[in-house]
Amino acid sequence: MRIIKLDATNSTNSYLRELISQDIVEDFTIISTKNQTLGRGQMGTVWASESSKNLTFSCFKDVSGIHVEHSFYISMVTALAVLKTLQELAIPKISIKWPNDILSENKKICGVLIENVIKQSQLQASIIGIGLNVNQTEFDNLPQASSLKLISGKVFVLDEVLLAVVLNLKYYFEILQTGNLEFLKSTYETHLFRKNKPSTFKNAEGLMFSGFIKGVSNDGKLQVLLEDDILKVFDLKEISLLY
Repeated sequence: MRIIKLDATNSTNSYLRELISQDIVEDFTIISTKNQTLGRGQMGTVWASESSKNLTFSCFKDVSGIHVEHSFYISMVTALAVLKTLQELAIPKISIKWPNDILSENKKICGVLIENVIKQSQLQASIIGIGLNVNQTEFDNLPQASSLKLISGKVFVLDEVLLAVVLNLKYYFEILQTGNLEFLKSTYETHLFRKNKPSTFKNAEGLMFSGFIKGVSNDGKLQVLLEDDILKVFDLKEISLLY
């Protein structure tokens, strides 16, 4: 494991992608920064983080042995690694909001942005960006955000949390590389936010509807049970879960 620490960068994912283009990067190379000025989230959202208070880092992972149709398992592994870390830190009521946000109760404490490198229809590498709210206590205009300190009342050492996340990433990637997909999927689904609870969704056209989250398909689409016992799958651009 190689860790490169930066005082500031626009995006750890972008920095790591540039590094990959220039040189051979060893597995589990980490780019960590105190201040990420242009952090990105899913669907083009912005990830805002107070300097030196949180974990903002990206991890390089060689995924050349994973079939491209199983690429969502990289997302599952990442979510499970963060979740396991938070369990070890005694953070209560943790769940995974599809596809890979981490919540404590209804509050978001971690976001993930995964960018896969694909060549000739084959997975080559993943750049796994993780933003974890650790010691920040004020989130202006973000009522659904929280942090480990707000939840637990404790101040955490960022390097210790980072190391724990990376060790758990290694643990779950080893399971993925052995081909035990069923274990990963069932564990991920066990922790899905609002699974089997009546929930309200909004589709791409802005129309609201109700359903029950049942799980995910092998390619990462959300399985929702609708009226008349119809099970329908949705991808990230087609649906959003409303609280």
